[in-house]
Amino acid sequence: MTPEQHESRGGTTVAGVVEPQHRDAARRAIRQRWSAVAGPLKRILLENPVRLVPVGFLAVILLGAAVLMLPVSRTDADAPALMPALFTAFSAVCVTGLITVDTSTFWTPFGQGVILALIQVGGFGIMTLSTLLALVVRKRLTVRTQLAAASETHTLNLGEVRRVLLRVAQISLGVEAVAAAVLTGRFWIAYDHDPATAAWHGVFHAVSAFNNAGFSVFSDSLMGYVADPWIIVPICTALIIGGLGFPVVIELLSRPRTRKLPSMHLRLTLWGTAVLLASGWVVFGALEWNRPETLGNLSVGGKLLGALGLTAFPRTAGFNSIDYGQASSETLLLTDTLMFIGGGSAGTAGGIKITTFLILAFAIWNEVRGHDQVLVGARAISASVQRQALSVALMGVGSVLLGTVALLAVTDHDFETVLFECVSAFATVGLSMGITGDLPVSGELILIGLMFMGRVGTITIAAALALRTRRLLYRLPEERPIIG
Repeated sequence: MTPEQHESRGGTTVAGVVEPQHRDAARRAIRQRWSAVAGPLKRILLENPVRLVPVGFLAVILLGAAVLMLPVSRTDADAPALMPALFTAFSAVCVTGLITVDTSTFWTPFGQGVILALIQVGGFGIMTLSTLLALVVRKRLTVRTQLAAASETHTLNLGEVRRVLLRVAQISLGVEAVAAAVLTGRFWIAYDHDPATAAWHGVFHAVSAFNNAGFSVFSDSLMGYVADPWIIVPICTALIIGGLGFPVVIELLSRPRTRKLPSMHLRLTLWGTAVLLASGWVVFGALEWNRPETLGNLSVGGKLLGALGLTAFPRTAGFNSIDYGQASSETLLLTDTLMFIGGGSAGTAGGIKITTFLILAFAIWNEVRGHDQVLVGARAISASVQRQALSVALMGVGSVLLGTVALLAVTDHDFETVLFECVSAFATVGLSMGITGDLPVSGELILIGLMFMGRVGTITIAAALALRTRRLLYRLPEERPIIG
């Protein structure tokens, strides 16, 4: 044997070149190891399409954070990039609006464009967007893709997914276009912005409003426009439409062509939204009417518009037309309540949702009246829906409670301020009393967790973590513990 040849275990190498059979064996070993890891992971992610929702959101968030970390995204290339980019990406995709840096000064126009794209993707839904892309590219939908989209849009009929997704796209772009046109005209005519700047401000705020994101390219959000109806009203209209939820908007648009009775979901969402907006407008106006720190120095019209913003923006929109650090304690507590309730299901709003809140309210009312069913008008709510509503509400309370305790432990801020911040993060609202930028890294990570939990949804995360579902084939004896 020459020095260039030597025996090796399982074969011979010549001049450092592995023989073909050894290459094949190595490839088989690599494939086996990959299969051992990827097989269970694939089953976990793909067997239940709902698991794709948090994974899809997380993937887009990390991609957005990576782009925001590029020097071209920041005005100061030497400024810290990791945590501002990561927090902003989570806040944008989760359509929250909380910020640790000033959007107008920290990010370049390119960075602001990335944020706007993340808001649009987050509001539209990762699964919805991927389904539309599949529809455009392949002209067909796989069953798994349809199921994933149905999970995101709360579509009950699998065969209607394609039609619903197209309507979602039309509604989103239509409302954003109308709002952007009005805002652009106002910024151009009344505030002397050049056409390009006015168009950018109009588009940015229209997309942010419809998606209930609350991001603004103005350092003081909308405080400088609190008394301008051509700014406040279009933004409030866009965020209310987005907050109703796509099923409600689609049903409203289809009603002129059908004679079907309105669904319970439609009635609960519309009535709940109307009552919360009207009562909030009156109560917030009464509380802040004469306070010079908020609405007291405005005209009557300005006060009415300011009160409208106070009741509309907490519905997960996140814009602020007053300084919440100067608001009364009563206003802050009521704002916490509105933020936690949120908007309509299957839309861009956050919170536990209006339907969840109203189903629990009707459950209490029917229990007080002694009914053995939860009745809403001429319909009854099933026990499974009641359990789901209770689970969403309690998991929301638990998330806010844990987040508040954790944030109190790592900061020196008072309870009222920390609670406001945590409710705003979980409900994906974005309102703040001004402490977000002063939080330590641990505090930012707490808010990131709350934003992700609130946007993806407590039930979605619970379903995604469940490896399988079990249905009991037997019934156990019942007992009645003492309640109250």
